[in-house]
Amino acid sequence: MGVGQMDCRNWDEDLYRDAILQERETVARTVFRTAFAPNPSPNPNSDHIVAVSSDGAIASYSISSCLELGCGISRAQNWLVAEPQFLVQGHDGPAYDVKFYDDSLLLSCGDDGRIRGWNWKEILDSDVSMQGDKMKPVLDLVNPQHKGPWGALSPIPENNAIAVDSQNGSIYAAAGDSCAYCWDMEKGVVKMVLKGHSDYLHCIVSCSLSNQVITGSEDGTARIWDCNSGKCVQVINPKKDGMKVSFPCVSCIALDSSESWLVCGKGQSLSLWNLPARECVSIARTHSSVQDVLFDENQILAVGAEPLLTRLNMNGDIISQIQCAPPSAFSISLHPSGVTAVSGYGALVDIISQFGSHLCTFRCKRL
Repeated sequence: MGVGQMDCRNWDEDLYRDAILQERETVARTVFRTAFAPNPSPNPNSDHIVAVSSDGAIASYSISSCLELGCGISRAQNWLVAEPQFLVQGHDGPAYDVKFYDDSLLLSCGDDGRIRGWNWKEILDSDVSMQGDKMKPVLDLVNPQHKGPWGALSPIPENNAIAVDSQNGSIYAAAGDSCAYCWDMEKGVVKMVLKGHSDYLHCIVSCSLSNQVITGSEDGTARIWDCNSGKCVQVINPKKDGMKVSFPCVSCIALDSSESWLVCGKGQSLSLWNLPARECVSIARTHSSVQDVLFDENQILAVGAEPLLTRLNMNGDIISQIQCAPPSAFSISLHPSGVTAVSGYGALVDIISQFGSHLCTFRCKRL
C-alpha cells in the first residue's frame, strides 16, 4: 500500500542531504554558558537569558516568549527552537563565557582570544529582532601575542572564561597560555598579567571585597592572586588533600557571597575550602566529571557530564538531583528568584523553578 502511494518524481536529494546535515549540526552544537540579564523585576518570566555556543553565536532570549511558545513543556525529545531577540556571530570559533559589566554592557569571550562587548540597553530598546551583523560590538579586546625567536609571534591564546570587577574598572580573562589578563576597561589595555600556572586556565572569579581573583587550571591547582601586586598569595591543590581523581584539572570554581567559601570542581569530585582558614573542610564525590558549579546561599549546585542538576549541602551530602534536558551540562546560572538555567550539549537550555519543576526547555537557534 505504501509503495503504491509514493511519488518520487519531485525528490530532491541535495535538499534532503542539506536538511540532514543541518539537523545534525544543530544537535551537535553546545551552549557553553548562559547568564540571566540584569532586571529590576523579581519575576523571572519577564527576564532575558543570554547564551553563547560552540558556533560562536551570542543570543538573547525572552523567557516569557519561550513560555508562551511552550518550549519543551511536554518534556518530549523534539525540543523546539526558540526565536532570539538578539543573535550575532560574536566570535570566530566557539564562544565560552558571557558576563554583564555594570548592568549595561554584555561581554563575551571565545576561542579567538577576544573579549567583545555589546550595549545591552540598545539591544533591549530595539523594536525588532537583531540578527546577523546589524549590531557591532562597542568593545573589542584581543589577547597579546608572545614574541619568539627571530621576531615570530605566538598564536593568540584563547579566552576560556572572564570575570568582572566593575568597582575597579577591570575585566579578567582566563587564557590558554596559562596566564590571566587584567584589562583596563576605560583604556582598553592590559594593565596586569598574572603568571604562575603551568597549563591553560579553565575558570576565573573575582573577589571584590578582598581585591583578589581566583583561577583554576589544567595543571590541577587553583590560585589566589592579589590584584594590587599581581602576585599569587595562595595555591590550592586538592590532590594533596587525598583526592584521587582521573582528571587532574580544576574545571570550575565558585565563590560564595561572603567570599569566605570556595568550591572547586576537579574530575568526579567537589572540594569545599574555607578561605580565611586556608583549609579544605569537605569533599563530595560525583558520578561524572563536574563542569560547572555555583553557590545558592548555603548550598552548592553542580552540573556535569550527565543530565542531572545536583544540589549539595556544605558537608558534601546530596540534597536533591533533578533530571535536566542537556545530556551533558556545561553551565548553570542562578536567577535572584531561585530559578536556574542549565545548558549544554544539543544547544539546549533548561529553565528550572526553585521548586524543581521545568518551566521551559528550548534549543538555541543556529546562525
